[in-house]
Amino acid sequence: MVSTLPLVSYVTPFYNTEQYLEECIQSVLKQGYENWEYILLNNCSTDRSAEIAEHYANKYPKNIRLEHNSVFLSQVQNYNRVFQFLSPESKYCKFVQADDWLFPGCVHSMVALAESQPRTGIVAAYRLEGEKVGLDGLPPETRELSGRDACRLYLLNGIYLFGSPTSLLLRSDAVRERNPFYDERYKPFEDTSVCFEILKTWNFGFVHQVLTFSRRDNESILSHLRLFSFHFFVRLSAIVIYGRSFLDEKEYKRGLRIAEREYFNFLARRKCSIRGYSPGFWEFHRDRLATIGYSLNSKHLWRRIPRVLIDKGWDAFWGRWDKFTNASYIEPAK
Repeated sequence: MVSTLPLVSYVTPFYNTEQYLEECIQSVLKQGYENWEYILLNNCSTDRSAEIAEHYANKYPKNIRLEHNSVFLSQVQNYNRVFQFLSPESKYCKFVQADDWLFPGCVHSMVALAESQPRTGIVAAYRLEGEKVGLDGLPPETRELSGRDACRLYLLNGIYLFGSPTSLLLRSDAVRERNPFYDERYKPFEDTSVCFEILKTWNFGFVHQVLTFSRRDNESILSHLRLFSFHFFVRLSAIVIYGRSFLDEKEYKRGLRIAEREYFNFLARRKCSIRGYSPGFWEFHRDRLATIGYSLNSKHLWRRIPRVLIDKGWDAFWGRWDKFTNASYIEPAK
């Protein structure tokens, strides 16, 4: 019997994730959704990841395909390549990062909402991030809102609803409209950027259930970047790049002032901190700021330092003068 359910394409690109991959795959198998395909993309793994994926591809040959990259790709390139294997009949795409997993019923709930709202291009839900539930902020009665309104919630109020790739169900037509899907210019926040791009023309749906799990205790790129408090930069860059697409000029200028103040106050506090610095902290922020036309030597940072020094007390300042004046920490963006 031919299934009346729309085809869902699960995709998992992976590289050396043998510790988590089987749990990820098992969570897809436990969905109980009848019409599905699963594309596993091996990015030249050197551990047992490919062996694990091959076991499941052999066990479920009608549904699971294992593909291999002939050369090693960056994470964004690898993520972009996996979308090339979607079947032409695919209506929805469910990304599952190799170190994450789905709660049972995740796809049923997300597809049901998307089917009831034909202009919805992205569906999200609450997610479990380690031990914390995230992506809250919408009233429980809100199941769909325009893409413009979803983006405005973040730009104006800091209410972030997009999560990570695992958090989202994507309409496959929205995926096919972009090639490549993720823009490498915005890495490592390319997944946020693509949501703004899609929501210029599609609506946003939300299921008020905890449906996905995102790991926070591993050595992923995102886990490393959390040491740098990167969310301040994400908010500022989103307003700089997309503010005028979703806000009027008055809202844009107000949102930009707030984001600049929050971000550069944070950097000023770090400049004057008596604590040590995470390796690569200043290099990361210098390089990221350069992508949106800012510099660590800008007036936004230096005019905030006196206020921080007053708040902290001059003793703390003199105690860290050597680090404060180190050229490697105040080098302008290249």
